[in-house]
Amino acid sequence: MIFSGLATERLISGKVTNGGSPMPNVRIQVVNQGVASNSNTDGRYKIVASTGDMLFYNADGMEPLQIRVEDVTRTLNVVMFPRVEKLENVTVTRNRRNSQKELEMDYPYNPNIIKTAFGYLNKEKTSYSLRMMDADDFLPGEYNFENVLRGRFAGVRVSTGMGFGGGNTVGGARAVFLRSGWPAVFDIDGQVFTDFPDFIDVQNIDRIAIIPSAVGTVRYGNLAKGGVVVINTKTGTTIPKDKNGLYLDRMRLRNNQYDGTALTEEKVMKNAPTYLKELQGSSSFEVAKASFEENSKKYSSSPYFLLDSYQYFYEKWNQKDYADTIIKNSYGLFQNNAVLLKALAYMYESHDRYDLAHEAFRSAFILRPQYRQSYLDLAKSNRNLNNMKRAAVLYARYFYLLDEGLMETDTSSFSRIINREFNNLLTLEKTDMIKSQANMKIEVEDEDFDSTRLMLEWNDSEAEFELQFVNPDNQYYTWKHTLQENAKTISQEKDFGYSCAEYLIDDSFSGNWKVNVKYLGNKSLTPTYLKAIVYHNYGSKLQRKEVKVFKLGTKNVNQALFRINKGASISLN
Repeated sequence: MIFSGLATERLISGKVTNGGSPMPNVRIQVVNQGVASNSNTDGRYKIVASTGDMLFYNADGMEPLQIRVEDVTRTLNVVMFPRVEKLENVTVTRNRRNSQKELEMDYPYNPNIIKTAFGYLNKEKTSYSLRMMDADDFLPGEYNFENVLRGRFAGVRVSTGMGFGGGNTVGGARAVFLRSGWPAVFDIDGQVFTDFPDFIDVQNIDRIAIIPSAVGTVRYGNLAKGGVVVINTKTGTTIPKDKNGLYLDRMRLRNNQYDGTALTEEKVMKNAPTYLKELQGSSSFEVAKASFEENSKKYSSSPYFLLDSYQYFYEKWNQKDYADTIIKNSYGLFQNNAVLLKALAYMYESHDRYDLAHEAFRSAFILRPQYRQSYLDLAKSNRNLNNMKRAAVLYARYFYLLDEGLMETDTSSFSRIINREFNNLLTLEKTDMIKSQANMKIEVEDEDFDSTRLMLEWNDSEAEFELQFVNPDNQYYTWKHTLQENAKTISQEKDFGYSCAEYLIDDSFSGNWKVNVKYLGNKSLTPTYLKAIVYHNYGSKLQRKEVKVFKLGTKNVNQALFRINKGASISLN
């Protein structure tokens, strides 16, 4: 846990709702501390807790919630959701088997269907165990197939040192074990392989099925006595389409065609604060300056007013000194708050003011030395300043703390992200001299991705949002960073102390990719800042990046962020 040794006790307040109405009599407990409270008739509550404590929210008929208290936590407005009860003892009166043609047509819309070398199977209608996972279940930016399998299916073991070697003899390759001492075989788009598929592109996988039982693998013969791992890829699974090139949707169960309804920046601005609208309407710098000074009488204690004003004067009128004075005169609002310091650093980065961004990241690091994100932020900031050796030492220090057990072993997606960042630094900047430093064991996987990489970071770990990725064929995928959909992921982020995700975009799928976001709030009435870094030609000598920062304040609307095209600049929709 990242909060050991910290015990800053404070009063935390908030409101509990069901998404619309307030919820009375919700019990709020500080786990393992014997402290508890209840929400009143308006859903409001107060409770004393310390940094690192876990608050547990419980109400009849609702899914319980757990939220970690952080150093900046003062307000927690919580939304609870109805508990979904699983029905038991259901009597099935009829079970009509679908034809292969029907299963083929249903495949794009039914995640329970898998295509094998011997036809389509429906998980819900097989008489044996069939466990499945589709691309939506992969960790963001996953690229290692071994990691996809490891720990994701109960009873499945990925091992080195055993496997098939030149036929059915046990050799030295990696292998997957589903039940017995015999390795499983791989059915990839109808072709059976005995060796571990190192060649597989995780980003091209559509869905995976595990067939461990002898009954389910009988068609494969003695070759599959260890079970079968079935893999359907996006490019290798041909699905019938209509004359317009769209999938034949027989059941109309799902339609992920993007309708183009995401709001543009201009429309989002209609919900902007009054002071920002007044600034945007100013006809000259002097008029804008007068507007700012007048609004300062009312909003000077708001760091978001100051950030908006800094950005406006810097970008609209190119008044760098005046913009800097706005922050300098009220820096006290930022200096002891890591969340606000990161928002400020993001803003500086978007203006290529890396020296100022570095100071903000450095201050946040001092406040949060136990957060893993702090090491990543400060290392990348040093790299922006061309201080490559210092960046490498920070990464090495992080790995040293892990190796010595001074930080908990990281099994989260952050581990993959920081390894990729470090490896990229070593590969492109030739800073491998730090490898020889004593007592630093550095194990970084070789980089095998050289296309477009999207890195997303957000300043507030309480932020909930839905990211929508629309591919060049106008089909979308949504990653839901919400407690309702991904409570485990968010809990892991807070336990390890990071707020970031990565996405690897295959440039062979040419055309415009759109990225949209629906902001759902951060448990207080404040905005969240989202930083997007787009790396073009990632991992090659031609690698370059672009940084965009977005203030997320308007809730529950799909907002257009930017577009990405191979080798092209990112642009707003």
